Amino acid sequence: MDEDFSAWVAGLDDLFARVAGRFHRAEPRRRARAYVRGLLAPLAGKNGWTLAEAAGDGTPDGMQRLLNKAAWDVAGVRDDVLAYAVEHLGDPNGVLVVDETGFLKKGTKSAGVQRQYSGTAGRIENCQLGVFCAYTTDKGRTLIDAELYLPKSWIEDRDRCRQANVPDEVVFATKQVLAQRMLARALETGVPARWVTADEAYGGDSKFRRWLERRQIGYVVAVPSSAPIVSVAGDSRVDRIVADAPQSAWKRRSCGEGAKGPRLFDWAVATLLTLSEAGAGWRRWLLARRSLTPTAKGELEIAYYLCGAPIGTNDEDLIRVAGARWAVEDCFQTAKTEVGLDQYQVRRYDAWYRHITLAMLAHTYLAVTAAIAPKALAAALSHSLSAKSNVSWHT
Repeated sequence: MDEDFSAWVAGLDDLFARVAGRFHRAEPRRRARAYVRGLLAPLAGKNGWTLAEAAGDGTPDGMQRLLNKAAWDVAGVRDDVLAYAVEHLGDPNGVLVVDETGFLKKGTKSAGVQRQYSGTAGRIENCQLGVFCAYTTDKGRTLIDAELYLPKSWIEDRDRCRQANVPDEVVFATKQVLAQRMLARALETGVPARWVTADEAYGGDSKFRRWLERRQIGYVVAVPSSAPIVSVAGDSRVDRIVADAPQSAWKRRSCGEGAKGPRLFDWAVATLLTLSEAGAGWRRWLLARRSLTPTAKGELEIAYYLCGAPIGTNDEDLIRVAGARWAVEDCFQTAKTEVGLDQYQVRRYDAWYRHITLAMLAHTYLAVTAAIAPKALAAALSHSLSAKSNVSWHT
């Protein structure tokens, strides 16, 4: 067990050696390493005080300085984490998943905070929204990029933005545009991925789908039941098209393994006679997923997806990618419970990116270790990476 734990610590040291050059001085470099070790430690909470205590500091001043004032290359660390994830988890059939998560906050000072709908809470709350990009393959999954959503109410109040250290050059961007920005970074960096998937908030935006087609990246994205289909045969809605599907079109398939085994649904696929912006050699499909058990009202729930990919793509590929979207939910859960993704105590725009980037580094290390050295991961989780006191009692 001790050997496995030593391997865990050595692996973390190797990862941090990759990003060490992004810190311009020794003090923030050491502080960042302690911050990440604290995020990985089994602490009851992971805020400035607890992370400082785990590092042996008497106050949280050093940790706050790392997030608010110290000079270091946040984007560079993000790129290093991406390269590390690709090295260990990369696969040509990889899927990029975009989604958002909410961070509940009090007050009005935190960058981007306002009363807005949070899927995390399932209701309108006072919160910040972060748009994330996850990467998933058969080897593992992790968060690789993030953008903080700034509502129009913030962008239109430049004094408020400056108080939260939002740069003057930052302009309003929809969540779909933020997703495109992250996908472009991943694709231009050479992340091995053939697919993108997303929920209705992104898939329901025709501009987002057309952008993917112009990039010639395959996609399977959820859309609302009212999503229109414009074709040579006339205009219709996806739910009406699916309602006319013959019973023989439905096939029972698994879209991947879940906590309780294969995730089985009934699936139907229809080829759409519409022109793709990807040009010759590409095709569009409508994919429907039907639940196996009825709701309390006695109805079978149906989810709808629009798909685009090279001609020759089979139905099983579309179903697999549709099922890959749950990976980002798994990433949010593990990142929040294991590495304190949502436990930051910062208000500044730049400080948000700093915490989130270090949390993604910690989360990616967990994902890679689980993929290549599960025994080391188990050993590390049974130890504490924190030193809550400078005194060690003999027992």
